[in-house]
Amino acid sequence: MAEVVIQPEASTPPLNEVQRVVDAFVAPSKTFTDIRRSASWWLPWLLGVIVTVAFGMVVQQKITWAKAYDNNLKQSPKQMERLEQQPVDAQVKAKAIGTNITKYIFFSFPVLGILIAVIAAAVLMATVNFGFGGRAKFGQMMAVWFYATLPWAIQGILGIVTTCFVDPDAFNLNNFVGTNIGYYLPTDLPKPIIALGTAIDVFTIWALILMTIGIAIVGNIKKGQAATAVWGWWVIMTLLKVVGAMFQ
Repeated sequence: MAEVVIQPEASTPPLNEVQRVVDAFVAPSKTFTDIRRSASWWLPWLLGVIVTVAFGMVVQQKITWAKAYDNNLKQSPKQMERLEQQPVDAQVKAKAIGTNITKYIFFSFPVLGILIAVIAAAVLMATVNFGFGGRAKFGQMMAVWFYATLPWAIQGILGIVTTCFVDPDAFNLNNFVGTNIGYYLPTDLPKPIIALGTAIDVFTIWALILMTIGIAIVGNIKKGQAATAVWGWWVIMTLLKVVGAMFQ
């Protein structure tokens, strides 16, 4: 009787950067499994930069940064009141400074995005490794962060489209597209309620789900543990935003 030889199962072929981006939307487990092989994250970061710069250019052309800043001021009555108490020339100067700061902060996203990712990756890695006995590496957590937040690039694209048609007086740079509850709430509601509604966003929830899958894979922990880490920090950050809104 001939001996039956069982062939070893072929290893999963590595993904290129484009495949990892596509799979982040259609087969996220493949992307995050591949991150265990390579922690490269330059492409999702670059896509985010491209979308952000394109959105900024649309704001500059269709809304203007001065108008965007002025709309933000109107949402903070106390700050607006303090400004209006100053002499006219001081008001003009203050608005010019505020406009430039708003614009420069927005276009500094390439650096700020990496800084935020570094902090988030470090916090999540510490939570997973020390809190749940995971084995995630910092570079892997960075990659998980950038691939998991790719839905925000889709949100940015929607923002570009809607900004092309929105009334400049109604434009809100801090909440520019109606994918969250806060977008539809009356502006005269208490700020904490609006902050809470804004946090409940379709694309943020999508990103949190992807992050849960990714952290479970690279950290080699259960999905329930990964969800506790990811959603727990989201609850904490949301509460901080709500508390912060109380003092605006």
